[in-house]
Amino acid sequence: MLGKLSANRETSNSGDQPRRLFHKHWQRWLGRRAPAANSVTLNHRKLFVIPSLAGMGFVLVIALLWLLGTNYENNLVFALTFLLVGLFVVLPVHTFANLSGLKLQLVEAEPTFAGDYGQARIRLHKSGKRFHERVRLAWPPEEGQLVDVTEGRDGREIRLDLPLVQRGRVRAPRILVESRFPLGLFRCWSWVDLDVEFLVYPQPKSAGPLPLGASTGDGERELAHTQSGDDFAGLKHYQPGDSLRHVAWKQYAGGRDLYSKEYASGSDARLWLDWDLLAGRDVETRLSNLCAWILDAERAQVPYGLRLPGQTVAPALGSAHKTYLLGLLALFPVQGVRA
Repeated sequence: MLGKLSANRETSNSGDQPRRLFHKHWQRWLGRRAPAANSVTLNHRKLFVIPSLAGMGFVLVIALLWLLGTNYENNLVFALTFLLVGLFVVLPVHTFANLSGLKLQLVEAEPTFAGDYGQARIRLHKSGKRFHERVRLAWPPEEGQLVDVTEGRDGREIRLDLPLVQRGRVRAPRILVESRFPLGLFRCWSWVDLDVEFLVYPQPKSAGPLPLGASTGDGERELAHTQSGDDFAGLKHYQPGDSLRHVAWKQYAGGRDLYSKEYASGSDARLWLDWDLLAGRDVETRLSNLCAWILDAERAQVPYGLRLPGQTVAPALGSAHKTYLLGLLALFPVQGVRA
């Protein structure tokens, strides 16, 4: 049994090798003919045209009509045959012209989380007065979008989705641009590399409530001032609602204003999202837990900082702070990090 399995595996590998070799040479040839760029205009060097399945069926119909006209010597059938042949000859030119001159420009590749779809904003521009109709753009095997570029100087903007699994910087494959306009008998297509690169954050995975007051760092501590701590921290102006037990009566009796006593609890009042708080977990799980904490802290509007091996970011709030920290998690190296 083991011998049969190993033989099947070797047969499968030998069968896939020519396919991989062809794919490698095909990608290399495409790279020379249509190199990566943020803006690409389709022309004769980047476009390919072949008959579609419907076109092959159309050829079969023409052949049958030719045989029918020959056998029965019917001039009307001959006339219909020649008409269809003329139509078939001029169609590839129109199908090619529908895509020729179309300009694709990358606007932005939006960051996303692992396990979600990344969205790339792409703007399409028409060339001169020529329209580009029924154009499909996709990252196979995704369906993509079917659009018409018929008017407007600024072109038309679309969003293409690509499923992303791993965190980090992910380079997107080539985009398939194709059209079967006007009659669907020919397929004109191109593989376009718009140099799309996604920043993929770790997938958020809950690690429980936010670690308020918990920290394993060695930096300066900011003590929490409360009304129920252990250590006397100072005086503050009395506020309505403060406990009368904490009123500084001696100072008030001496002719001073009314003050309340403050006490320090001894804990760190700042929220630190610390790598060492998640000890015992693997690197990717820690990153996913920290990612979930960042989102929770931003949602709760609690200033938060981040401690990673070799890097510390002070507590803050805001979209820029959140994006910066998520970027650190996305690009966090795996090698040489203690678990």
